[in-house]
Amino acid sequence: MSDTPPDRLSTDPRSPFHDAALLERGVGVRFKGVEKTNVEEYCVSEGWVRLAAGNAKDRFGNAMTVKLKGPVEPYFRAPEAPTAE
Repeated sequence: MSDTPPDRLSTDPRSPFHDAALLERGVGVRFKGVEKTNVEEYCVSEGWVRLAAGNAKDRFGNAMTVKLKGPVEPYFRAPEAPTAE
């Protein structure tokens, strides 16, 4: 894996932008310079994040989200673990 997070990433396993290996490694997101812990999806090139809106659920049981625009800075929380060969 590379040392830079992808341009777009989602925590929803049904999304084409979901990557379980990257999420296990730990991806943090700074939005407008503030650390956000409730990010459901982000896109760096388009400059937006989708945040969970409290505990609200839609009629299918999915978390309700709010899309906010601004500068997005993803980063890896922990360095990549070495692989044993």
